[in-house]
Amino acid sequence: MKPIVLRGARVIDPSQSHDGVTDVLIEDGKIAAFGRGATRDGAEVIDVSGKVVTPGLIDIHVHLREPGREDVETVATGARAAAAGGFTAVCAMPNTDPVTDNQAAVGFIVKQAEAAGASRVYPIGAISLGSKGQQLAEFGEMVGAGAVAVSDDGKPVVSSHLMRTALEYAQTFGIPVADHCEDPTLFHGGCMHEGVVSARMGLRGIPSASEEIMVARDLLLAELTGGHIHLCHMSTRGSVELIRRAKERGVRVTAEATPHHFTLTDSACLGYNTNAKMNPPLREDPDVAAIRAAIKDGTIDVIASDHAPHHYDAKEREFDDAPFGIVGLETALGLGLTELVRGGVLTLPELVRRMTTEPARVFGLPGGTLKPGSPADVSVFDPEVRWSVDAGAFQSKSRNTPFAGRELWGRVERTIVGGKSVYAR
Repeated sequence: MKPIVLRGARVIDPSQSHDGVTDVLIEDGKIAAFGRGATRDGAEVIDVSGKVVTPGLIDIHVHLREPGREDVETVATGARAAAAGGFTAVCAMPNTDPVTDNQAAVGFIVKQAEAAGASRVYPIGAISLGSKGQQLAEFGEMVGAGAVAVSDDGKPVVSSHLMRTALEYAQTFGIPVADHCEDPTLFHGGCMHEGVVSARMGLRGIPSASEEIMVARDLLLAELTGGHIHLCHMSTRGSVELIRRAKERGVRVTAEATPHHFTLTDSACLGYNTNAKMNPPLREDPDVAAIRAAIKDGTIDVIASDHAPHHYDAKEREFDDAPFGIVGLETALGLGLTELVRGGVLTLPELVRRMTTEPARVFGLPGGTLKPGSPADVSVFDPEVRWSVDAGAFQSKSRNTPFAGRELWGRVERTIVGGKSVYAR
């Protein structure tokens, strides 16, 4: 593989506290040198002046639907969508059909990702067999096959005893337990946030307490066991405050938030817009403000897309019957740059940290750094380009986004995985 020199970009690497114009040399699939004038005879020199070079973006929460729903996404199309969004690695949730709850299922996803040759895909195994919340899956075998965490995402772990056992068992393998926080008895029948907008639309709402009750329980169990709990797609100001207090007490908790939860409110559902139907639901302005503040101060560690593809026909049903979820891999960076950086919430290095170094740390993944010797997973983007979201041009098989037609800042120019360009504009 021919060496590559990325020359003249603003290089931001939070792992080295670096932010400045420099060069990056890539050789044999690794970062070979980092600094002005880094070069190698015969290298391909790519002029990236005026662009930003960062460690490859990492998304620790995506749904790739394979096996079972290859009509809406596959590992290959999801990996290509990730590359187009600047992500060099993604973590695939286990709510496939059948559920990714065993060694063979994990191995299948690993092989499909290798065959795709795009972004890296790290499987997440199920906490319980079939994600039914009754019997613990075999963590050790799944980790041995390549799983980097366990989760029943899409379904909450209702049994406190099972969650306690999972937190204890996961420590043996040094992996986090990621939970979808939802009290099903409060959630039951709801299809959007419970508030003024749901009342106006005549729809059954999902109260913030549905999420917050399970957040509180998970934090108590993590404190009891010493296990690492990772809280998925936080959406309420109450959840943020619970996490903040738990971190102050030394609880091993990490948390993520999505671009749609720091960008949109439940008013996006007006007109019965099913592309704004998601779980957890879009909340209210004070919740959005709390999520943004928590990303800023580190209470929320990671920005993750919760990429959830669905077929057009499914989203065209009545609001009550339409599935939850939106695609997000190809809009996440643009939303972060537009809403958080240009919105004055984060500096650019802070955004990069939440999308590279922190997700790598939270799930113990390779990457998230440009240190010499590390994997040459690199994202290149132009923060000054404005573009309009065209769902028809997505690499993903699905188009279910509430951001179609929205103008965003920051366009991905190149994505490099293991020293190979897997996406270039």
